Amino acid sequence: MSGTITRGSQIERDLRLDVDAVVVGTGAGGSVALRELARAGLNVVALEQGPWSSSRDFDQREDRMLPLLFEDAGGRATDDMAIRVLQGRGLGGSTVHNTNLCKRTPDTILDLWANKYGVVGATPRDLRARFEAIERDLSVSEIPAPMRNANNEALRAGCEALGWKAAPLHHNRVGCVGSGFCELGCAYDAKQNALKVIVPQAVQAGANVYVDVETVRVVHDGAKVMGVAAVARDSEGRPRVTVDVRARVVVLAASAVGSAALALKSGLPDPHGQLGRGLRLHPGAVVAGTFERDIGGWHGIPQSYECTEHLSHEEGSDERVWIVTAFAHPIGAAAALPGFGAAHMASMRAYPRLAVLTAMVHDETSGQVRVGNAGRPVLHYRMTPGDRAQLAKGLAACARILLAAGAREVSIPAIPPRRASNIAALDAMDFSFVRPHAVPLTAVHPMGTMRMGENPASSVVRSTGEHHQVRGLFVADGSLFPTSIGTPPQISIYAFALHLAPHAVERARG
Repeated sequence: MSGTITRGSQIERDLRLDVDAVVVGTGAGGSVALRELARAGLNVVALEQGPWSSSRDFDQREDRMLPLLFEDAGGRATDDMAIRVLQGRGLGGSTVHNTNLCKRTPDTILDLWANKYGVVGATPRDLRARFEAIERDLSVSEIPAPMRNANNEALRAGCEALGWKAAPLHHNRVGCVGSGFCELGCAYDAKQNALKVIVPQAVQAGANVYVDVETVRVVHDGAKVMGVAAVARDSEGRPRVTVDVRARVVVLAASAVGSAALALKSGLPDPHGQLGRGLRLHPGAVVAGTFERDIGGWHGIPQSYECTEHLSHEEGSDERVWIVTAFAHPIGAAAALPGFGAAHMASMRAYPRLAVLTAMVHDETSGQVRVGNAGRPVLHYRMTPGDRAQLAKGLAACARILLAAGAREVSIPAIPPRRASNIAALDAMDFSFVRPHAVPLTAVHPMGTMRMGENPASSVVRSTGEHHQVRGLFVADGSLFPTSIGTPPQISIYAFALHLAPHAVERARG
């Protein structure tokens, strides 16, 4: 028997549910955990704090889509406001707004976790079948050359001219029309993501989903989980009624920020002070190149090519930068481009001729999620000198690629802006200005706040995903990762949720 999806506004009175398992969050990890629990024949529900939107709702308007699809209307940031942190909210989580990049967890990272961080049973060999299964589920394929837009072609051309390592990316789109609005939700329903593929499979298998229902506390006795307490909200976000779920298993899949914050608010045992620690973000910044020809970077697939010349996944490496394209629609571009008055107007008039690259740091900075006023998450993160140096190296590399591709000028939107029109000027540039607050920074990959491992003194959950101290409490999102993975995490999160789901199934069966 199929399940249902119920909106918070449809719940008329306080609700009590008695189930085998409850999943908090419906992004990459939560959707897979929900599906696997339902397919095992268990009575399972999911609670999603955000709304249920579909392709009909994605109108490609920045002013409407940012509040609809992103936490804090796209305004979430670290506590010092140095790094903007973009996270999804709503049915399907960040898989609704992401740019569909599909890369597996690097073997080097999985080996590191096994050899140094005490993760058992998650080697490249252990996970190979999981990655393959998820890639089939999501119709993952290489992005063909004809679908690369001019911005990505500039990246390719610059890397070829420099002789740098670069390659096409893989994605999970079918029927893509190249509208260029991926980060605002796909109006053409081409994304093969949690919203379109995995959640419907879970519902077909019997799972029930409640949207606009915010989990406010995990109920436990310090040794075992008992369920969750939640609040249903109407379409305006106003609380309506309470939702109490009693369950033998609770799966936290609310992101590395949301899951950690909820665990902290719930007073989970934390004898070694590990909960919320180890936050990684993959912080990044951009470089714009102005060309004589039109680029039209807003057209087509936003990201289809990558440069890995300066990316190693070895711990402590001095090469920890991943380079891809990064283009913004007009409002975002206007906010990011440097200058005031006439200077800013000149930059915006050059908008059609801009190509933009981003350098993302495979970070070793270890931040922390805390809980602040009114129970809101606080992201404490201060980039180490080593990571700041990596960012500077990455921005210099981006500028070099763009000049090699034919840009007449490159610009780093720092305070004040730094510009170069040739390699000699770039080589003479002092990159010591690259630091938080001097350069706009953005992060889209929070991870690592409820790390897995067999040693409770250095991890929060076991290699099975179950909490060290609280029986029946599982984690199935990027919180699990002991370190940064240096690559887009969606496929890793999907695959780890699939890998760990059997343990939650076994526990739910009692």
